[in-house]
Amino acid sequence: MKRVSKSLLLPLMVAGLHSLAMAQASPTAPITLPPMGWSSWNSFSNTINSSITIAQANALHNSGLQKAGYVYVNIDEGWWLGERDSGGNIVVDPKAWPAIQPGERAGDMSNIARYIHSLGLKAGIYTDAGKNGCSMYPDIGPAYFHTGSEGHYEQDFLQFARWGFDYVKVDWCGGAKENLDPDFQYGEIARAIAHAEKITGRKLYFSICEWGRQSPSTWAPGVGGTDQAIWRTGGDIVAPVVAAGPHSERKVSLENIFRNFDANYHPEAQHTGYYNDADMMVVGMPSLTPAQNRLHLSLWAMAATPLLIGADLTTLNAATLADLTNPEVIAIDQNPLGLQAVKVAENGSGLEIWSKFLSASGERAVLLLNRTYFPAPMSVAWKDLGLTGSEASVGEVWTGKQLAAIKDKYNATVPPHDAVLLLVRGTEGTFAHYAPDPTDKASISSETRFSDIAATPATFVQVRINYRNPGAETRIAALHVNAQAGTRIALLPTGSNTSSAWIQVRLDRRGNSNQIRFTQTANVRIESIDVF
Repeated sequence: MKRVSKSLLLPLMVAGLHSLAMAQASPTAPITLPPMGWSSWNSFSNTINSSITIAQANALHNSGLQKAGYVYVNIDEGWWLGERDSGGNIVVDPKAWPAIQPGERAGDMSNIARYIHSLGLKAGIYTDAGKNGCSMYPDIGPAYFHTGSEGHYEQDFLQFARWGFDYVKVDWCGGAKENLDPDFQYGEIARAIAHAEKITGRKLYFSICEWGRQSPSTWAPGVGGTDQAIWRTGGDIVAPVVAAGPHSERKVSLENIFRNFDANYHPEAQHTGYYNDADMMVVGMPSLTPAQNRLHLSLWAMAATPLLIGADLTTLNAATLADLTNPEVIAIDQNPLGLQAVKVAENGSGLEIWSKFLSASGERAVLLLNRTYFPAPMSVAWKDLGLTGSEASVGEVWTGKQLAAIKDKYNATVPPHDAVLLLVRGTEGTFAHYAPDPTDKASISSETRFSDIAATPATFVQVRINYRNPGAETRIAALHVNAQAGTRIALLPTGSNTSSAWIQVRLDRRGNSNQIRFTQTANVRIESIDVF
C-alpha cells in the first residue's frame, strides 16, 4: 500500500499535530534548536580579548537577553595569533587572555570559558579549516598566519573541549586559498569533534562557515555524522564596525540584510535540528532604524536561522533590547520543527507573502514583506497558508494586537522596506500518508521509494519522515525528489522507537506522479512519510 487517504487520517492529524517534531517518540539525542547568543566579529573585529569578552558576557547576563534564551558568548577571529609550541599545541597571548580568578594561569583559554560558565552561559571559539585562517586578511592591524587547524584537527578540537568550550565556528579562508574540498574537510572536522566529545564528554556545537560558495545546503546537513550543525549560506552582512577603529564610518545596509536572507533560502535542506545560517545579526548596530531592526529580526525568525547578536551589548538601548527579547519572535525562530518560511504568494512585484509551518495544529507565522520604496496594501488568504475554513485568528507580533475570527484573509498597508509579522491560527488542512513502494519492503541499507505522490498548489510541501535508527550515531540519508538535485537528511538515533524529522520539498509533477526516494545508510529504516 503506497498511500492512505487524507480524510481517514485527518483525526490523527488534528489530535497529534502539536509538537510534531516529537509526534511519535523522541530520539535518544535531543533535537537542537537554532543557537542564540552573541558573537564578537561585527563590533570588535580581530581586537577581541578577555576584557571585552567579560564585558559582553556580563551584559548578556544582566540585560534580560540570557533569560530570553541568548546563551552563547562566541569569541570570533583574533583570539589566536597562530603560534604553536614544540608539541603543536596552540599558544595564546597571556596579556590578551590573563588569569581572571586566583590560581589561574595567564594564556589559558579555560579561564574565559570558566568565567562564561559561571554566569550560566555557554562559550564559543573559532578556527579555520585551512592551514591559515582569515587573519591573513586582517581587518585591523597586521596579518597573522598559521591560525587555521588543518593538520591539527584532532589536537585542536580536543583542546577546545578541554578548555571547556561548547561551540566552535570553523571558517573557510584557508580552505578557499588552498582550494580544499569543503565536504571532505568539514567531514574530517566533524569526526575530530566527535573524537573530542568522546574523550571529554563535552558537546561542541558545530558552526560551518563556508559562506555558501560550494552549496553547503547539499552536503553540510549531518556532514561527518555530526548530530548538531549550522552552515553559513552567504557572506558577511557587514564588515566590522569597531568603535574608534579605523573603519568606524562603515554602515549597515538594509540591502545586505535582504541579500543574506535571500541567499539563505534553502528550505529543501533545512530540517529538524539542522539549520541554514544567514550570518550573525546586525540588530542594534549603527545606522539601522528601530523599524529596520524589527524587520531584520522578523526575517531571521521566519528563516529559523541562528539569532546571534553582533552588536556591542553594552551600548544597546531599552527599545532594542525589548525587540531582541520579544517572546513571540523568539518562539517563531525556535519552533521545534525547524522549518524555514517559504514564499506562498505575491501581491505584486516586491510584495511577498511568506509562511512558516509551525508545530501547533493550524498555526502559521506569516510575513507580509514590502520590498518596494512605497507603502502598499497587502493581504494574505487563509487558503494560501494551507488552512481550511473561512475564519482564523490573527496576532500582530510587533504591535501585540489580537484579532479574532477574521474571514478569508488579512489586509494591511505595509510601509516601504518593511513588513508585518503575524501569527495566524486557523483550521489545519489534511495530509496524506505514504508507505514505501511494495518492492522496497521498507528495507534496511537500500533505497526506499515513495511513489504516486499527489501534487499540491503550494510551491513547497512539508514532509514528516517517520524513521527508525537503532544505532548510537546520527545516520545520513540522501533525499531525491523526482529528478531534482539531492540533499542530505541527518537522522538522529531513536533506540527501538520510531521518530520523525521534518523537511520541505518541491513537487514539480502534476497529478499523482511525484516520487520521493531515500538512499539510507546502514541500519536506518524509513518507515513512512506524511505529506502536508
